[in-house]
Amino acid sequence: MAARLTDPRELRELLGIPFTPEQLACITAPPAPQAIVAGAGSGKTTVMAARVVWLTGTGQVAPERVLGLTFTNKAAGELAERVRKALTRAGIGQETTDTGEGGGEPQISTYHAFAGRLLKEHGLRLGIEPASRLLADAGRFQLAAEVLRAAPASFEPPGSGFTTLVTDLIALDGELAEHLVPPGRLRAFDRDLLAELDATALTNADLRRIREAAAGRGQLLDVVEEYRARKRSRDLIDFGDQIALAATLARDIPEVGRALREEYGVVLLDEYQDTSVAQRILLAGLFGDGTGHPVTAVGDPCQAIYGWRGASVANLDDFPEHFPAPDGTPARRYSLSENRRSGGRLLRLANDLAAPLRALHPAVVPLRPAEDAEHTGRVHCALLPTHADELAWLADSLAHLVRTGTPPGEIAVLCRTAGDFAEIQRALVERDVPVEVVGLSGLLHLPEIADLVAVCEVLADPTANAALVRVLTGPRWRIGPRDLALLGRRARHLVRRTASGEDDTDRLAAAVEGTDPAETTSLADALDTFIGEDRDDADELPFSAEARVRFAHLAAEIRDLRRSLADPLMDVLHRVLAVTGLEVELSASPQALAARRRETLTAFLDLAAAFAAGRTGMAVDGERLGGSLTAFLAFLRAAAQYDKGLDSSLPGGENTVKVLTAHKAKGLEWDVVAVPGLCAGQGGFPSPQARDSWLKHPRALPHPLRGDAATLPAISGWTAAAYKEYAGLLAGHLLHEELRLGYVAFTRPRRLLLGSGHWWGPSQKKKRGPSAFLEALRAHCEADPAHGEVEHWADAPDDEEEALAGPTEERAWPLPLEPVALERRRAAADRVLDLLREGFREPAAEAADPAEA
Repeated sequence: MAARLTDPRELRELLGIPFTPEQLACITAPPAPQAIVAGAGSGKTTVMAARVVWLTGTGQVAPERVLGLTFTNKAAGELAERVRKALTRAGIGQETTDTGEGGGEPQISTYHAFAGRLLKEHGLRLGIEPASRLLADAGRFQLAAEVLRAAPASFEPPGSGFTTLVTDLIALDGELAEHLVPPGRLRAFDRDLLAELDATALTNADLRRIREAAAGRGQLLDVVEEYRARKRSRDLIDFGDQIALAATLARDIPEVGRALREEYGVVLLDEYQDTSVAQRILLAGLFGDGTGHPVTAVGDPCQAIYGWRGASVANLDDFPEHFPAPDGTPARRYSLSENRRSGGRLLRLANDLAAPLRALHPAVVPLRPAEDAEHTGRVHCALLPTHADELAWLADSLAHLVRTGTPPGEIAVLCRTAGDFAEIQRALVERDVPVEVVGLSGLLHLPEIADLVAVCEVLADPTANAALVRVLTGPRWRIGPRDLALLGRRARHLVRRTASGEDDTDRLAAAVEGTDPAETTSLADALDTFIGEDRDDADELPFSAEARVRFAHLAAEIRDLRRSLADPLMDVLHRVLAVTGLEVELSASPQALAARRRETLTAFLDLAAAFAAGRTGMAVDGERLGGSLTAFLAFLRAAAQYDKGLDSSLPGGENTVKVLTAHKAKGLEWDVVAVPGLCAGQGGFPSPQARDSWLKHPRALPHPLRGDAATLPAISGWTAAAYKEYAGLLAGHLLHEELRLGYVAFTRPRRLLLGSGHWWGPSQKKKRGPSAFLEALRAHCEADPAHGEVEHWADAPDDEEEALAGPTEERAWPLPLEPVALERRRAAADRVLDLLREGFREPAAEAADPAEA
């Protein structure tokens, strides 16, 4: 094809972008393997689009021979659009061939879609039928539930609940696929580990738990193998299978790589730091391993925040060795360090925080601001006495910004977890600030969604005691503490009575040894004793008359709803909403209307519909049927457990303050960003809570079997000292992951960052205080008044006992009903009763005066 570009200056003129020297070096680099370490806000997407223009415009490759891969459909669409616009602006693509025929377009898709296409074209080499169907979230959880229900009697579950087991099964299957570990290899590893542990004196509970985890993993592996067998028998593959099988093709069958290199002359890999071990094996097998194929990988090790889902930051660090030149020379590295998003003062803060990460990743260089932004950007921080004070400060600050001209849509609240979403939403609504909660994990914490899910959990699992307590103490049933305690006593009485007719609790304990008491003590069973043939007043417990009536009504309602559990998921959810009156509650409550609770409920139902309709999965029998309620609840449990959400929802376009987790904020930006909860200890940010450890959880793949084992802590022996040393190494590893997440959060704002924490949490007995992140914000502000302001900094409590014994807010239980909503409901009820009375009134006798009739 004819060259249309010969000088980088032409590229600047064609695209109208003032590229920096760093950017031009990346764009115009020779067509050879290269890694671009692109700092936050440095314009990586712009550089990738311009590189396509340069390579095609200089005649080095035809547009249709360019392959671009990224993670989400949205990101792929955005990259494709940017590339298309850049090519159009440069006049490339209309008549690019020597014959005058129209040129093609670059092929840009997600990593998973590319793997799926690879299997369709070459899967027969591994015995994979091209017609194999994709099993996404709905189908995976539904099939896993089916496998567990059919498990043999010898199966001893390592988990405590059915939906937890569903999640664990899928997690272990996914980790095996991500690291290309055959089940037999895991079984052999755990068999050897158990033999070693049996020959060792396990001197404390932590060491004994290692043995329990290994034994539980063996039990879980049995059902994982059955799960995989059922997938194969029905020609089903999930996303993990796609990548694992495609990686096997690339690693073991050289002809596949040769065909792909012939088809694509240039490859662009976006967000490469988020790729897994299997994805790296796939890509290196096709385009690396000494072939010298022109591959450009773009990413930032400081923003590698998806280790929890199998990503390995080592992929970007080791790219030069995985994609060397034919003579073995490592691929070149380039850097993008000019941030065109944030002010220079904010970047100084981010660079200080990221110093430990730069020590781990030498290719990373500090961010620098654009020439005109050196002295812009401010930080405001606060440490408040209590959690409630902190949220009030946050809401007041954001309300002031909105009143003084900042559009709500230019503000975001980024949290470490979704636990405070409901309180943050409530505080902003009280101040008339429009707000939107983003993501499934966030929705699950909002009252209207939590109430709906609680009822569903009670229907699906009679032992879901916590969910039933939420229902009982909620605004509809309003059961007080005395009657609730009596219900618990009746539930325990039922357990004792069914234990071989004995009341001997010791014999009961022996009978259920190794099980969770929640599996045998069921408040739902106790409720059933208030109705029908199960009615049992033999214990003569002094329930109040009102409680007996409400228990009977609720028990009957649960029985009725359980009859429809086999119906499609959306039918079940709508039936629950209608029977429980939740929709009526939302219509009656002014506060619910102000908080956009109906919109929230609609968003949740949309996600459920996507789950049920096959947009996130396929029913296990191959037909497009709704997923079961059990499968959906397991899906929700996984979303809440990982707290990053399993959905791909992003902030909408409404002019509202966005409340989301820091994980979901990656790649986004706002004028103002608030990061609350910068507290030390449990529940704070950075969080000391460890990820699933293979030494504790059966669902986690042992580190020695992982493809990135060299980058992970290793335990040196099975002694208390070795375990303590390992725990310290693991804590340091996890702290670096938290630092990456903090770095992402603190590089989102353009002009203002708000950070806050508190001493006393809502349920903690120990004081919290500022985390290292909040201390860094304070030091940054105090270093120079121009950097920002420390608005509040509460002194540390002198005496914890005195602080806890101080004045506390007294609340009635059950909580009083909202007056306006109560008045509306009563007026509506009176109107309904009046209409019913009129409808059933006997016809009046004929009268001379029509008015009398």
